Amino acid sequence: MPLYCGIVGLPNVGKSTLFNALTNAKALAANYPFATKEPNIGVITVPDNRLNALAEIVKPQKVVPTTVEIVDIAGLIKGASKGEGLGNQFLANIREVDAIAHVVRCFDNDNVIHVDGSVDPVRDKEIIDTELILKDLETIEKRLEKLKKQAKSGDATDKKNVGICETIIKELEQGKPARTIPREDDTKALFKELMLLTDKPILYVCNVDENSVSTGNAHTARFLESVQDEDAEIILISAAIEEEIAQLEEYEEKMEFVKEMGLEEPGVNRVIVASYRLLKLFTYFTAGEKEVRAWTIKQGAKAPEAAGVIHTDFEKGFIRAEVIGYNDFIQYGSEAACKEAGKLSVEGKEYIVKDGDVIHFRFNV
Repeated sequence: MPLYCGIVGLPNVGKSTLFNALTNAKALAANYPFATKEPNIGVITVPDNRLNALAEIVKPQKVVPTTVEIVDIAGLIKGASKGEGLGNQFLANIREVDAIAHVVRCFDNDNVIHVDGSVDPVRDKEIIDTELILKDLETIEKRLEKLKKQAKSGDATDKKNVGICETIIKELEQGKPARTIPREDDTKALFKELMLLTDKPILYVCNVDENSVSTGNAHTARFLESVQDEDAEIILISAAIEEEIAQLEEYEEKMEFVKEMGLEEPGVNRVIVASYRLLKLFTYFTAGEKEVRAWTIKQGAKAPEAAGVIHTDFEKGFIRAEVIGYNDFIQYGSEAACKEAGKLSVEGKEYIVKDGDVIHFRFNV
């Protein structure tokens, strides 16, 4: 089952423009609220220089990068938790994603309408937070009512969960997203079961003007101060410029444009990699004459599960994994040289795959 990162924000902040730049999928990006009504889903190639380095050594017939899926969700306005605008649809869609890339507008342009009449990224973020918190309160209050009835039987777990829910409600009522609430190991199961919207990991994308991509501006300074306690990653990007870069055909053209902007790489690359991290994903590689390929796994995946990403038969008939660390492969220059140097390890079913592992699976079906 794929993991999704959802792009959210108020209408007209640049969500669909960013989505187009990320996927080149040509989603409707228009200068009026609710241009996006149905969620657009795109498959994005994950940039990874390690894949290119392995290909330089192996010289395969083809090189296949890994991907991540991203969703452009309808814009939200005040009252969404009560069904205003496309609120019900927005909240249903956001419930389905595993992480959030929250786009906030940090540029001034009189030709681009702001749904609230002025540019204020701090206010915009608070609108989104408030609507999600209100929906979470509705969710948890229903659950609390049920738990209180169950707790009357004297069940210790139900009684404890009542207390946990009451604590969460107090924090939410103070405007704190669920993701910021401390939790012990024995409370994590309840948090997971509640599926609170504000418990999803988040990345903030500040959509700025062309001149503010590197240094930021007054809007981004205020926004950074407002989220300093959230321990969230913040990326500055000009979605309009990124869409222009994405439309260029040749890689050399893209990089020339990027350098002219004073950047080292397209901003979308940073958004993609950050989304990948946000979803707690790792990459491992297979490297042979036919292809060098990157594969996506969840952090903490064991060898058979990683093998199953290639084919279910690999997982069912798993025998062992022959593993070389990425740095060792680059240093020694081939699988044979790594083996001779003692850098190839043979691992069993309990081996937890590391980010960057180069693996050859042995299986029997």
